[in-house]
Amino acid sequence: MTLEEFKKISQAEIEQATSEITSVSDEQTLNNFKGRFLGKKSHLTDFYASMRDVVKEEKKDFGIALNDLRAKLQALFDEKENAFRQAKLNARLEKEKVDITLPGYQNTLGSKHPFYAVVDDVTDFFLGLGYTIADGPEVESDRNNFELMNIPKDHPARDMQDSFSINENTILRSHTSSVQARVLAAAKGQGPIKVICPGKVYRRDNDATHSHQFGQIEGLVISEDATFANLLETLTLLLRHLFGEKREVRFRPSFFPFTEPSVEADISCFECNGKGCSLCKHTGWIEILGSGMVNPNVLRLNGFDDKKYQGFAFGIGIDRVAMLKYGIDDIKRFYTNDVQFIDQFRKE
Repeated sequence: MTLEEFKKISQAEIEQATSEITSVSDEQTLNNFKGRFLGKKSHLTDFYASMRDVVKEEKKDFGIALNDLRAKLQALFDEKENAFRQAKLNARLEKEKVDITLPGYQNTLGSKHPFYAVVDDVTDFFLGLGYTIADGPEVESDRNNFELMNIPKDHPARDMQDSFSINENTILRSHTSSVQARVLAAAKGQGPIKVICPGKVYRRDNDATHSHQFGQIEGLVISEDATFANLLETLTLLLRHLFGEKREVRFRPSFFPFTEPSVEADISCFECNGKGCSLCKHTGWIEILGSGMVNPNVLRLNGFDDKKYQGFAFGIGIDRVAMLKYGIDDIKRFYTNDVQFIDQFRKE
């Protein structure tokens, strides 16, 4: 085949391809077009094979003309293929059309449970005062829970606890004082100690303000120079941190087996400012926690020299603080998995 003959055949091939591409209406017929004009069994493939018979002087120009034919055929195919792609995209966009006047989606963060909000607040406060956090098991020995806290088996204070017993010597802890017993044991009679013990405890209570499971944060300080004045100042700072700097704090004598002397702390009612209302039972004061100087018997029972060391301890109810701080009317709301209830405490 001479170069002139190929040029005439090439022009006819292009004209035929141009004519047929206009009738291509879908991807299937487009693929058929590609196979007919660009595939392995096309005339184009035959033209490449015939180059071996072209005279040497015309091979270069023949190759240029052949590549030009291929480029024009490929351009016809690409143009049609791009048209199909664009039409498909337009149809999809039309189908998935977005109304830009609709409000957007707002991703909101979850909210911290009020129980743990109080835990975090109190622990952050005491960490700032140099305390450390101690933890222990909720299934505890009778010895750690009672006996090492100066509450022997025949002590009447055990009636107040009304604990859940697993067997004769194992119970669900009724206060986090059992963690203090473990801390004292680990110290092996050597101070100083400055810890808080947050956690869940269990007692046989069940009404609007009490639950069989609730939270406590107890604190313990043991040193050679800890004083009653240190205890009162620590608790005053804590209560004003929780309920506001304007709160008045008073301390009343009380009794706890593990502290002597013992006091209970009250704060002035933040609803009526001390005038008397249903929240404070018309007394002007709200009972908030118990505390006192560590009983020397507790020090001796836990291997400390009560002539050398002294200390103070306190315990505050997490649920009670949360109920007072956030105006929650029933302690059971803490354990109902009510998302709407939790959402009230989300910080915007």
